[in-house]
Amino acid sequence: MRQIYEHQLPLSANEGLHPRAAELKAMSRALDAMGPHLQGVYDDLLRGRRVGAKRGREGLSAEQVLRAAVVKQMFNVSYDELAFHLEDSLQLRAFCRLSPSSSPKKSTLQQNISAIRAETWEAVNQGLVLYARTEKIENGRWMRTDTTVVESNIHHPLDSALLWDSVRVLTRILCRAHEKFGTARCNHARRAKRRNIAILNAQTMEKRVPLYKDLLKITNKTRTYAERAMAELDATGELSALLYAEQLRHFLPLVSQVIDQTERRVFRDEQVPASEKIVSIFEPHTDIIRKDRRDTYYGHKVTLSTGKSSLVLDVVIEAGNPADSTLAVRSAQRHATLFGDVPTRVAFDGGFASRQNLIDIKSAGTAEVCFSKPAGVPVEEMTSTPRIRRTLKNFRAGIEAGISFLKRSFGWTRASWCGLPHFRAYVWCSAVAHNLLVLARALLGRDKPA
Repeated sequence: MRQIYEHQLPLSANEGLHPRAAELKAMSRALDAMGPHLQGVYDDLLRGRRVGAKRGREGLSAEQVLRAAVVKQMFNVSYDELAFHLEDSLQLRAFCRLSPSSSPKKSTLQQNISAIRAETWEAVNQGLVLYARTEKIENGRWMRTDTTVVESNIHHPLDSALLWDSVRVLTRILCRAHEKFGTARCNHARRAKRRNIAILNAQTMEKRVPLYKDLLKITNKTRTYAERAMAELDATGELSALLYAEQLRHFLPLVSQVIDQTERRVFRDEQVPASEKIVSIFEPHTDIIRKDRRDTYYGHKVTLSTGKSSLVLDVVIEAGNPADSTLAVRSAQRHATLFGDVPTRVAFDGGFASRQNLIDIKSAGTAEVCFSKPAGVPVEEMTSTPRIRRTLKNFRAGIEAGISFLKRSFGWTRASWCGLPHFRAYVWCSAVAHNLLVLARALLGRDKPA
């Protein structure tokens, strides 16, 4: 009979009857096979630190950090939310192999997870793919390749906004250095902010030009004071002063580039090439990607390959915006390096199509090659029969669903980690979390009784 209060609580937690708990157990089995790759994670955690130090707590193990990173990307949460989930959920604590007395804080999680390099994540992913091959989930005979864009964590790069960012960042450093060392400073941040807002609200270019002139005047003056303060900080010789000087030394070239491109675009009416533009002083590595001649993205172009199992077999973060047609042969070669043999059937989007790509890929040993749009490539030369071509076209379309899954559930829409090395690590970490979930679901589906 139903009661008001529960008088007797269970002595231990249940095994976990929810389907997600079963997925976590299957993912845990796959990660247990990644033992050799934990050495790479361990080396990353110790990089730049004293080895053999006996002071302080031991900290999280390499296995715990790797599993916590997978949980973060799988649930697409912040470090603060991750800390709460690990403290609140018995299933997640068991998956991360955390002891009952261990409740890592968000700062600890951030420091440890961000220490893992992109190369280490790539090695872990390769281990997962080879594990899937031994489990007969993925054989590597089929390959499909496409590109997408993962955006950087920046605001829309308007010239006025970049100038305002430059003024406020330099002013902040100057004021802090002045309080400690009495160096030169100027503070025109409020005036720069008002000019930025006025430019945004101005309806014509004639009204924006005088506002831009004043904003550039403020930015140039702030840059001059920053250069003087940097010299004064270097002259002190104190460690904390040198740290402020290093910050100014980092931002000053970026601010100068912002000033130069604004003068060229606004006052000289020049078309500044994308390779000469800067779209953020905080993420200067960000590329300008024009996709399909209509949409502009700010981040990095990513080339990914998947197989019949929908596992992400390979990822390449491109420099700039190379044409897709230059990436087809390289994708097939990287696939052959991973599996030790060329794929027998490959499928590409129409942008990868070229007659030379078809010749090169087939000469390497691939029997069937399909471009969704021929683009000058004879259809009869791609595949042996029309039926195989239709099959490969349908197979290629499946990668669009995989990209959508990565963006919706694993954070590939926008990378929230700062700096190019961490951007690359973020992309690979999301791919590993995606592959673990796909692999777990495949294993559970295979082991399910008929």
